[in-house]
Amino acid sequence: MTHADPFAIRELLGPDAAPGRRALTSEHGIVLPPFTDHHVHLHLIDERELAPHGIAAAVDLGGDPVELARRPKEGFPRVSYAGAFLTAPGGYPVGRSWAPAAIAREVTDASTAPGVPGGAGTWVDEQAGFGASVIKVALNAAAGPVFDADTLGAVVACAHERGLPVVAHVEGQGMTRLALDAGVDALAHTPFTERIGLRLSARAAAGQVWITTLDIHGSDAEAAENAVANLAAFREAGGRVLYGTDLGNGERPVGVQPGELAALDRAGARGADLIAALADPWPHTEATHGVATFVPGDPPTALEDVPSWLGRATVVPEEEIVRDEH
Repeated sequence: MTHADPFAIRELLGPDAAPGRRALTSEHGIVLPPFTDHHVHLHLIDERELAPHGIAAAVDLGGDPVELARRPKEGFPRVSYAGAFLTAPGGYPVGRSWAPAAIAREVTDASTAPGVPGGAGTWVDEQAGFGASVIKVALNAAAGPVFDADTLGAVVACAHERGLPVVAHVEGQGMTRLALDAGVDALAHTPFTERIGLRLSARAAAGQVWITTLDIHGSDAEAAENAVANLAAFREAGGRVLYGTDLGNGERPVGVQPGELAALDRAGARGADLIAALADPWPHTEATHGVATFVPGDPPTALEDVPSWLGRATVVPEEEIVRDEH
């Protein structure tokens, strides 16, 4: 590896980037903060591959709350989770081949009181009791019924009363507005079924965080273009962007996804902004402790090279890292 200029590295990759080496092997590279994939489904992937391929923390946005609660609380990746999807009766993802019955709860009553069968409060309480850090709601009008405004508002109110943010899968016309009107805190996917416009983008930027998932659209060019355009507008309005891939959706290798990063780059999140989306600790306020991201070899010299370069990232213990701060 050639000598890396720490000032140039920070200019390209942000203030927390530094040249360094692994103490045990003397391998040189670039040290970055730990990365989070803010949208995964652990029951559909081999999570053992996350840390070796650059992901120190993951947010499971739809799984069996019982199984998730049984997970060890220590170790890597650090996992936060929503537990089950909360959805309207017969709504997404009920009946999907990838979605066992345990990962969805159908809200049949808008009651916020505890213990009401099928009630909004009952299902939020269940996820909270199993250790959820967020509550996930499904607003997929393209695939079936969705909550009315009163029921969605009840779910959001119950979650907020328990100190939990609400993240929504929005798909179909008007679903982004429905989520905003109800006070939903985060979107699990950048909206892709419609262009939401500058006014709605500004509203979203003022009150939500968006998880990217730009690279899941495959050959659906219209959805991909909508997502990139919507994310660009959200960013321009000052919105907070979180890297997320929906790992488990489709056949992709586990770990940092250069394709997702390239799509983010096209949406204007380049260099240091790209690292910020990866390193954001949401739904926590502090980064994962005790580890760092290490990318071996020479650093990139141009913004357009950063996404593919990050595909070499791995997670290493902090005590194994020697930073070159000169």
